[in-house]
Amino acid sequence: MSYVGPDFDPPQPRRPRRHPLTVAVAALVPGALLGWLVYEAVGGSGGDTSAAVGTPTSSSSAPASPWSTPKSTDDEKPSPTPSTSAPAASGPLKGKVVVIDPGHNPSNFQHTAEINKKVNIGTNWKECDTTGTSTNSGYTEAKFTLDVAHRLRTLLEKQGATVKLTQDGDRPYGPCVDERARIGNKAHADAVVSIHADGAGAGQRGFHVILPGSVHAGAADTRPIVASSADLGERIAGKFVRVTGSAPSNYVGDGTGLVTRKDLGGLNLSTVPKVFIECGNMRDTKDAAQLTSGAWRQKAAQGISEGIVSFLRG
Repeated sequence: MSYVGPDFDPPQPRRPRRHPLTVAVAALVPGALLGWLVYEAVGGSGGDTSAAVGTPTSSSSAPASPWSTPKSTDDEKPSPTPSTSAPAASGPLKGKVVVIDPGHNPSNFQHTAEINKKVNIGTNWKECDTTGTSTNSGYTEAKFTLDVAHRLRTLLEKQGATVKLTQDGDRPYGPCVDERARIGNKAHADAVVSIHADGAGAGQRGFHVILPGSVHAGAADTRPIVASSADLGERIAGKFVRVTGSAPSNYVGDGTGLVTRKDLGGLNLSTVPKVFIECGNMRDTKDAAQLTSGAWRQKAAQGISEGIVSFLRG
């Protein structure tokens, strides 16, 4: 999104003194307008007078440096829309279903007993959900993930995809990690992306994409989706670097931006291609400056979207 500049009112022009001719012309305007309206009602052109509203885009195609901090603030947010989009009439992703999983829930902290209950993830039992992390200034991971999810949904719908969110801040807590996986499975999603931000130590920076490992235990069997999920994750990582300018994590993944794990219920129980993305480290001040920027979150959504589109179009 483009930066609109400091909050100030532009100087107001002085009002010119009205001359007699100006007054006379002004008196004729209402009558002329009335005549035009009557003409339009009974025999006008009948043309469509509705105007399309454009979506603002970033004024620059790439950041000046990998760690530059955009000037925009948290105020830049897309308007909320329903949790499930209507099937698109056209577009390159028509017929494709994408599930976006915004990590955690803004109200989880009010339901600690519920989110601490254990659920089976195939390999073992884990907590239903967690509260997530936050920046040192208190901007929460749950707020971040929902904002990016909304932006991502808008971008994918423009490509023709049908998009479903696992939660939209519309439930008291959760859903639990096993239910998050089931939502993608029941939707027969062509791709699922779970959005997160990390809570590592200061100085640990960058993003990484988490891929499902090969798991076959209990209700978990990721073997059919390991290869496709890896393809999805690699494409997202590549596009995320290009669009955001962020570097791959300097603390996991050996600089690849890719990590394989077998301990996440949302991945273990998925039967459709799915990955997680940790968009940055909320506990590092430089990463936090990006994560709290509306302009940067738009770039993050764009990078993820381009990765998904690349995967779905092959």
